[in-house]
Amino acid sequence: MLRGGPRTLLARVMIGVLSLLALGGVVVAIATFEYGRSAARQSFDRLLVGAAQDIAESISISDGAPLVDLPVSAFSLLSLAADDRIFYAVHETDGSLLTGYEGFDLRGVVQQDLTQPAFFDGRMQQEPARFVTVARPFAERAYSGRIFVTVGQTLRARSALALDLTTRALMLTGAVGIVLLVSAFLVIRSAMRPLEGLTAELSRRDPYDLTPMPTGGPAEMAVMVQAMNRFMFRLDRQVGAMKNLISDTAHQLRTPVAAIRAQAELALEDDEDNRAQRLQRMVRRTRSLGTLLDQMLSRALVIHRTENAAPKPVDLRDIALGVFESVEDDPDAQVQLSIGDQPVMVMADEISMGEAVKNMLANALRHGVAPVVIGVSGVGAHSEIWVQDAGGGPPADVLTTMGRRFERSAASKGNSAGLGLSIVRAVTEAFDGQMHMGQVAEGFRVTLTFPADTEGDAV
Repeated sequence: MLRGGPRTLLARVMIGVLSLLALGGVVVAIATFEYGRSAARQSFDRLLVGAAQDIAESISISDGAPLVDLPVSAFSLLSLAADDRIFYAVHETDGSLLTGYEGFDLRGVVQQDLTQPAFFDGRMQQEPARFVTVARPFAERAYSGRIFVTVGQTLRARSALALDLTTRALMLTGAVGIVLLVSAFLVIRSAMRPLEGLTAELSRRDPYDLTPMPTGGPAEMAVMVQAMNRFMFRLDRQVGAMKNLISDTAHQLRTPVAAIRAQAELALEDDEDNRAQRLQRMVRRTRSLGTLLDQMLSRALVIHRTENAAPKPVDLRDIALGVFESVEDDPDAQVQLSIGDQPVMVMADEISMGEAVKNMLANALRHGVAPVVIGVSGVGAHSEIWVQDAGGGPPADVLTTMGRRFERSAASKGNSAGLGLSIVRAVTEAFDGQMHMGQVAEGFRVTLTFPADTEGDAV
């Protein structure tokens, strides 16, 4: 990874894993410390209880008074903590001291109805300590009541034991954490190898190579590669469309531009009588050139929108009505409209569909027989939009080539650019439709059939 550059995916994952391990380590350390302190407290509390009960068992009644014979064994285990101080005291029922150390106010403890050992914290010579009090009841003629035995010890040995337990646990946890971190690095590194292979293969590719990448490897990477292949497919189509547009423009404009220039040069050289004829030919050539440019731009627009505009619910009646209104004011265009009162919905792009139907209508007006009808119909699970003229249509051999780029029929006589039906076919294929051309009872019809959008129809 370059200094100052973006982190690699491996570095990001390892930082995340390290953060999780660090957080887990803090939690484990706190839990370990609490466990060590609890374990140390329980161990030494048992020793305190044992010492207090040994002293309580050694108490006897002599001449109506309690007698305490301190056993040596009571403090043998407590004496193992050489740095700690030990406290003991024996009190009667009224709280008076029988034997032991003074200076501790234990009245609140001895006044309790003790059935179990009572633990409490205090201080012994300005040092924190832990105490326990046990009660031994007597019910004799000479003496009746309870004797309270209190034993205490400072906390140095407890703290040392808790620290030792915590340190050992943390050392073991740290060793396991290091092993896990190394294992995680090796596992993540191994998981990243297919991605590194994909990166290397992309780096070795030619910039103009847009062929699909192999989709092997883990499922997550296969999804990414499939998405990349779909993107490269769309990019390849865009680049191909751009190349076609450039080559078509260069090829198709060369002839009309050369013809216009030749007519202009001849018009300059001819006399006044022939000049008007030359100018008329130039006008026809410029009109043909304008038609060619319009259709080429229309094709480029359609290709761009079909690749980038997301399909939306479109009512084919709106498309037919919009195209009909665009030629309604032309007195020479005998166009009729045939749409019903029910929506005929498809998933498409409204602008692209409009361009396709405009080209269908222009083709029918140019080559067909009036009247021309724009119609919409729904047939089962399919929706149709069609343009029909009253003629017999082109010959069968011409039908097989119609729809190709720059394919002109003999009837066009140079007035067509040969792009109209190719635009229609491109739009139809973009939205999973089909184009049909054939004879019907009323004349010749060009029909676009698309899957019906039932959800849009319901709305």
